Amino acid sequence: MSDVADAIKKLHKELPPEVTLVAVSKFHPVQAVMEAYQAGQRVFGESRPQELLSKIQALGESAASTGNQELYSDIRWHFIGHLQTNKLKMVLPYVSMVESVDSLHLLQSIDRWGSENGKVTDILLEYHIASEETKQGFGADQIREILLSDIQYSHVRICGLMGMATFTDNESAIRSDFSRLVALRDALLPQSGNYPNLPDNFGLLSFGMTHDYRIAVSMGADIVRIGTLIFGERSY
Repeated sequence: MSDVADAIKKLHKELPPEVTLVAVSKFHPVQAVMEAYQAGQRVFGESRPQELLSKIQALGESAASTGNQELYSDIRWHFIGHLQTNKLKMVLPYVSMVESVDSLHLLQSIDRWGSENGKVTDILLEYHIASEETKQGFGADQIREILLSDIQYSHVRICGLMGMATFTDNESAIRSDFSRLVALRDALLPQSGNYPNLPDNFGLLSFGMTHDYRIAVSMGADIVRIGTLIFGERSY
């Protein structure tokens, strides 16, 4: 068994069944995706449009070469990086979720693209919970304004929130960051269904990465995004 397959199988055993593992395959070759797939992984995360497209094409070619066109067709791709609006057509036709909607402009652009192309895209709003100013995301008040406004985005489905904690070994600081994400979700939940942009199924939380996913799971994460633990340090 390869190191990638071994890591996937260990995580599948460790994580509660209700937690979705996103294997963050960015900066790793398509062969690593194939190894993870063969070990049972089906959800992968990418952060660069060109890399996402190249992997989808390579997987399609690999499937065709085996004579099994359905091979890899059940992969669900999550886009997890900063998405530029001029790259939407490279991403939105292929992903099951954009986890990293970090601006009103991007939200409006995804909704407009969906209207023009007949697709409703599942998204998460990125909440800036970390101390680093360089990280992307909305403030809490901005998220409330979007969700509780009368402006309806008919071609996006806002499923919940995503956040990244401060990169630190201080567990108390990480828990403090994560607790703000959980608290905002919990404050919004009683109002779900009462506003156009706050659907009944709102409430997913995506937080936790290689260095802090166990903390995230203990605090109620629905989605964890793990890359280095599975694939090792970036390959390119």
